[in-house]
Amino acid sequence: MKTWLCALFLLLALSAARAAVPSDCTQAVVGIADGWDNSRVTLHLLEKDRSGRWQRVLGPVSARLGRNGLVWGLGLHQLPKGARVKVEGDGRSPAGIFPIGGIWTTNKTPVRHHRNLREVRVGPADLWVSDPATPQLYNRWVRLDHPASSDWEKREQMRQSDYAHSIKLLICHNTPEIRGCPVVGRGSSIFFHIWRDNGSKPTAGCTSMAESNLRAIIARIDPARKPVYILLPKAEYLQRRRAWRLP
Repeated sequence: MKTWLCALFLLLALSAARAAVPSDCTQAVVGIADGWDNSRVTLHLLEKDRSGRWQRVLGPVSARLGRNGLVWGLGLHQLPKGARVKVEGDGRSPAGIFPIGGIWTTNKTPVRHHRNLREVRVGPADLWVSDPATPQLYNRWVRLDHPASSDWEKREQMRQSDYAHSIKLLICHNTPEIRGCPVVGRGSSIFFHIWRDNGSKPTAGCTSMAESNLRAIIARIDPARKPVYILLPKAEYLQRRRAWRLP
């Protein structure tokens, strides 16, 4: 009996560890929404000081989410039993804990960023594939050796002249970086980007904010700090704060 109990406690501990903010993470964008169906969110950027305590370095920042609110996404966290999970085109932003990746830009004004944060200058050969019919490319950045020309390439082409998407910071939801192979149909192309009409419009699933705030966040993101995006409704955040080691 004692052996069985020890094994159970070990399993629970390992599950909690997999769900938690990684121990080497010292930088986090935290987004708290009022509820699952709310498309508005408040963001804070926090960093751990030398004593290991989280300190707010930026925020509060008003931002917008998917038009239908939030739903559990695929990230570093463990999905609750029976959780409703994001699907392509549901108009919801993925909730959970996600690594933060590089930036993709077309903006004419240079984006100040850490030298180790990858920047991709988007051109006519750049795609981000959201087509479930191409599982080998799903939710991946693809650079062609020619400008997009076929109907399929043009559908998957990253936006060239949409100002709201002229600065994009990757949220690693269902991406190769964390899943090895993205789950087809579980949502793709999730970024932080500039909001529309001063925040009067929600997104299709991304997190958007004023350009000045997005630039300020990007300027502080340091890949060596293993930055993450923690997005949750308030009740879920409070419920899981201790077990997931949330800031």
